[in-house]
Amino acid sequence: MARIFYIAKNKDGKKVQGSEDNTSVDELVSRLQAKNLIVVKIFSEEQLGSSSWRSKAPSFLGKLSLFDKIKTSDLTLFCRQLAVLLAAGVTIIKSVEIISQQVKKDSFLKVLRDLKVSMERGLSFHEALAKHRKVFNELWINLVHSGEASGNLAVVLDRLARFLERNEEYKRKVTSALIYPAILLIVGMGALFFLTIKIIPTFGELFAGFDIELPLLTLLLLKFSYFLRKFALVVLAAMVIFGYLLKKYIQTENGRRQAEIVGFKIPMYNEFARGLILERFSAEMSTLVESGVPILYALEITEQSVDSKIVGEYIHQIKEDVRQGKSLKEGMARFEFFDPMIVQMVSIGEEIGELPQMLKRVHDFYQEYVETFLVRFTLIFEPVILIFMGLVIGLMIGGIFLPIFKISQIAG
Repeated sequence: MARIFYIAKNKDGKKVQGSEDNTSVDELVSRLQAKNLIVVKIFSEEQLGSSSWRSKAPSFLGKLSLFDKIKTSDLTLFCRQLAVLLAAGVTIIKSVEIISQQVKKDSFLKVLRDLKVSMERGLSFHEALAKHRKVFNELWINLVHSGEASGNLAVVLDRLARFLERNEEYKRKVTSALIYPAILLIVGMGALFFLTIKIIPTFGELFAGFDIELPLLTLLLLKFSYFLRKFALVVLAAMVIFGYLLKKYIQTENGRRQAEIVGFKIPMYNEFARGLILERFSAEMSTLVESGVPILYALEITEQSVDSKIVGEYIHQIKEDVRQGKSLKEGMARFEFFDPMIVQMVSIGEEIGELPQMLKRVHDFYQEYVETFLVRFTLIFEPVILIFMGLVIGLMIGGIFLPIFKISQIAG
């Protein structure tokens, strides 16, 4: 029989993980229940990883670059599987081997096989990961290094898995909240474009058959429609080229900085971006510090991973302050970006020796803050875009019907 893995909870609600060989599911459940454990999940080696749709996908998908790209969700699943296997007493090399048997993506499979070979040749797990920095970032490498040094690799990987899973769930919520406003805007712009290209010219031909002076609004609409029909491809090409050049400029160090300066001056965007950055900062810092990574290394890793050039510079200055003997609170207090609430909570955490717990509370606060902001944004954006579209379509209808009223008066 194959090895069976289980996740259960004791009477105190604490998670218990393990595995047994040469047993059936029914026998394992009976033994766990006899120990007053509540079974949460049971799966075999073959089922490990089968929750991912990728394990059911046809193998040829792995040959396509679109499907072969290693995604964050792949790493999240890999980390969770590792945590479960190590907690069950499986060695790290055997764990990687088991997981690699479930992977369908050629690119990820190649990485896992290299990890196994590297460890068999004497490298530690974090050293093997460091050979693939394009896949595993500094957060991964340093947390694993910390887990190996402390002998708590399974615990650290479980902590990392929870961090990655929270991030995945959070990204899904943000994306879901932005989908409806985006669809509404695209449909609205499409409707306006159709009216301008198809409907207005039809009425323009009708009005040309009458010897009347057209209202200014109608003339402007007809001229705009004519311009758009004649130069639509030119305008589209110009927009694509401008967008491409702008994207390339923003990818440069100076361009990214300038884009952030402009973005942080936009009220609603500033509020949203700031909340996202502080949520990610506090989540990473709490995970790193809780796992035993020294505060200086934690700041260095966060500096490299933060999605903001300006905030990265702030974190760099904080790191230098800490290096010179100042507290984390003193370093953060220098910058208005970190509001008094987060500075005060960090100060309390440092004083009572519970910095990771305080950073977790900061993370929870900003996570709820961003989710609330998205709900508010959706509620505000919908009526605003509908009102805007209503005004534009109203002007178009007015521009069309004013001449019709004039024609009917002449005919009457």
